[in-house]
Amino acid sequence: MATKPDKMKNMKTWLKDFDLTITDVFGIILRTLKLLVNFMAIIIFLIGLFGAGVGFGYIASLFDNVKVPESSALVSQITELSRISKVVYSDNSLISEVSSDLLRVPVDGAAISDNVKHAVIATEDETFESHNGVVPKAVIRAALGSVGLGSSSGGSTLTQQLVKQQLVGDAPTFTRKANEIVSALALERNMSKEDILTTYLNVSPFGRNNQGKNIAGVEEAAQGIFGKSAADLTVPQAAFIAGLPQSPIVYSPYSSDGTFKSDENMAFGIARQKDVLYNMHRAGYLRQDEYETYLAYDIKQDFKAPNPVTADTKDYLYYAVMNEAEKVMYDYLIKRDHVSEHDLKNDATVEAYQNLAKQELSQGGYTITSTVDKNLYSTLQGVVANYGATLDYGAGLVETGSVVLDNQTGAILGFIGGRDYANNQNNHALDTKRSPGSTIKPFLVYGVAIDQGLMGSASILSNYPTTFYDGTPIMHGASRGTGMMTLQSALNASANIPAFWTYKLLQEKGVDVKSYMDKMNYDIAMYNIESLPLGGGAETTVVGNTNAYQTLANGGAYNKNYIVEKITAHDGKVIYQHETKPVQVYSKEAASIMNYLMRGVLASGETSTFKGRLAVLNPTAASKDLVGKTGTSNDTADVWLMVSSPRITIGTWAGHDDNTGMDFLTGYNNNAAYMAYLVSTLHDANPSLFDGQFALADGVIASSVLASTGQAPGTTQYNGRSYSVSGAMTTSYWAKNGAPVTSYNFMVGGTNSDRARAWNTLFPPKSSSSSKSKSSSSEEESEEEDDTETEASE
Repeated sequence: MATKPDKMKNMKTWLKDFDLTITDVFGIILRTLKLLVNFMAIIIFLIGLFGAGVGFGYIASLFDNVKVPESSALVSQITELSRISKVVYSDNSLISEVSSDLLRVPVDGAAISDNVKHAVIATEDETFESHNGVVPKAVIRAALGSVGLGSSSGGSTLTQQLVKQQLVGDAPTFTRKANEIVSALALERNMSKEDILTTYLNVSPFGRNNQGKNIAGVEEAAQGIFGKSAADLTVPQAAFIAGLPQSPIVYSPYSSDGTFKSDENMAFGIARQKDVLYNMHRAGYLRQDEYETYLAYDIKQDFKAPNPVTADTKDYLYYAVMNEAEKVMYDYLIKRDHVSEHDLKNDATVEAYQNLAKQELSQGGYTITSTVDKNLYSTLQGVVANYGATLDYGAGLVETGSVVLDNQTGAILGFIGGRDYANNQNNHALDTKRSPGSTIKPFLVYGVAIDQGLMGSASILSNYPTTFYDGTPIMHGASRGTGMMTLQSALNASANIPAFWTYKLLQEKGVDVKSYMDKMNYDIAMYNIESLPLGGGAETTVVGNTNAYQTLANGGAYNKNYIVEKITAHDGKVIYQHETKPVQVYSKEAASIMNYLMRGVLASGETSTFKGRLAVLNPTAASKDLVGKTGTSNDTADVWLMVSSPRITIGTWAGHDDNTGMDFLTGYNNNAAYMAYLVSTLHDANPSLFDGQFALADGVIASSVLASTGQAPGTTQYNGRSYSVSGAMTTSYWAKNGAPVTSYNFMVGGTNSDRARAWNTLFPPKSSSSSKSKSSSSEEESEEEDDTETEASE
C-alpha cells in the first residue's frame, strides 16, 4: 500500500508527464466547475419552464431532422454564383431574361486587400480563425431563443452567414437555424478558412452602386462605390465596405435611382463605418494613432459621383408573369424548407421567404414557362396599337384592358394591359379593380336562380317601376320601368329592375349566393347591398370577371386563371407544374341555359352593336357561336363586353383611371367597335379558337309554357275563384324541376300591386272588359341601347 509521500510523488510525476503545474490543475477544475454550473443552470431553467427534458428534447428533435449535406454538393452550392433566369412563352421562345441588376465580379483571395479581410473578421466574426464553423455559446443562445428564452438571432459566424446566404436563407425559424449550423460545421471540414472568407466576400450583398444597381461581391462594391479594385482599398474605404453586409440598402450611400442619399440618411452608413474602425482597433488590426486618424477621415469625399441608369425595357407581360412566379416560388420554398404554419405567423419569416423567392428567381437560373401564346399575345398588342383610338370619344384617351382565357384550363393565353406601358404602367387586365356593372347579372343573379330551379329561360319578371329601400327610384337610363318582361328580354336590354327582384328572390329563399362567388374566387365584401345585382358595391379585375364567364362557358366548372405553366431549375428539374383543378360552381344544365340566353343578348344588339359590326368586318367570325354580355357602371365610368366561344373567353373593359365618366354611348358604340376589331383579328390569327357550338346540357328540362306567364297552362285557384289559363305557347328551359303550373304569383318580383296588375293583364276584371286589348307583349317593352346601372346609396 502506497504511503502519502508516495502518492504525492506519483502525482508530481503524472503532472510532469503532461507538463502541468498544480496551479494548472486547479484552473482546469475551476473552469470545469464553472461550465458545469452554467450547464446545470440552463438545464434547471428549461426544466422549470417546460418540464423535464422538453427543452432539450425539442432542440434535439430539430437537429435530428437535419440531413447532413453531402460534401461535394455542399461546396458546389456554397461557391455557386448567380445564374440568369428567363421568362418564356408557351412555345419556349424568349419573353425576357429575369431582371437582376445584381452586379458581381468574383475575384481570388489574393485580389482582395487585407484591409477588407481584417475589417470583416473584426466586425463579423472575431474568432473566425479559431472556431470550427459555429460558436457553442451562440448556438445555445439561439436554441434558447427559439423556445422563447431571449433572442434567437445574432452570433452567427462568417461560415454560418455564408451558408445562410447561399443555402438556407434567413427566415427566423429554428428549423432553418439547425440546418445552418449543421451545414456550417460540414463546410469547415471541406473548405479552408481562406476559401470561406473569399467566398463570403464574393457573394455578400453590398447595397447599391452609383447607378442605383444592386451590387454583390467586394470587387463590384469597390468599383461601384470608390472606383477602384478591392486590392487597392484604403483602411477607411475597407471599413465602409465591411460594414455594408449587415444592412446593405440602409448603409449604401446611393438611392435606388443612383443619386446620393440625403446627409441624414447617409449618416447611417458613415456611423457604421466608424463602428467597424473601432472593431479593427479593438481586435489589434489598428494602432491607437491609426484609429484616430482614420476615424477623422471624411469618407464621403471618396464616393463616386452618381450616374443614374433608370431605363426599363420590360412591359406588362414580364411583370405579370414574374408576379405570379414569385408567389409560386414562395410556396415552393416554404414547402421545401418545411416551414410550419406557426412560423408563418411571424411577419419576419414571411418577408424573409418573399425576398428569398425574388432572389431565387432573379439569380437561380430558372426557366419560367408562361401560358401565353406568343402569336396571340402579339396579335392583341397589334389590336390595341392600331384600334385603341376607337375607344376615345373626344374627351381624352380611354384606357382599356383585355384578357383571353382558355375555358378548359383557365390559362391566360394573352392579355392587353393598357394602351401604352411607357405612359401608364397600371395593368388594367390583371390588377386594376373596377365596377363590373351589369356583367355581374348572369353569374350573380340569373345563373344562380336558374341553377336553384327558381326560373327558366322563358320566365316572366317584373319591370314595373320600383325603388330602393330609401325611396330612390331604380332607373334604367331615363326609364323608371315598364311592366312585365321575359328573362330573355331583361337580359337583352340589361334591365335593372328584373335583376333587383331576382336577387331579392334568392335572398328570400335563403340561397347562399356567396358560396357560388367564393368557388370562383370572386370577392364581394357585402352581399346585402340592394344595388349589388346591378353591379353596385362590387369591384373586380378584368381577369376576375372573365374567369366568371369562363365558368359559364365551361359547363359551370371554374378553372382558376393562371399565367405560369411551370418553373424549371437550371439542371432541368421541374420544381413547379400547374395542375388544373376544376370546381363545379353551377350545374351543367344551368350554365348551358345561361349561354343559350347570352347568345340572344349579342344577337339582339340592344346594348351593343358588336355583333353587327363584326358581321361587316368579318362575316366568317360573326358566324361563329358567340355568347356574352355588356356592362356599364354609373355615369358610364366603366364599360364592359364579355364574349365567349366554346374554347375561349374574352373580357374587355374600358374607362378612365380617375373614374370620370365617358360619353353615354361609349359601350354601345366605341367599345363594341373595338371588340369587333379584336375578335376579327384574333379569328384571322387562329380560327380554331372560335370553333365549336354551345349546346343545352343533356339534363335540361324543356317545359312547354305559356308565353304570357312563363309557366305551364292549367287551372289555378285565386281569391276563391278558379282560373283556366291558356294561350300562346313557347319552350322554357329549366335546370331542374321544370315549369310549374301558372299561379297568381307567376311573375318574379314586384310589389303586391305589381302582381295584381300583372294578373289583371291576363284576367281583366269584368268591370274593365273593355280594356282587354292590353297584351302581355306590350308589357315587355325595353329600353334599347341602354345598359346603365343605378347604385343604391348605402
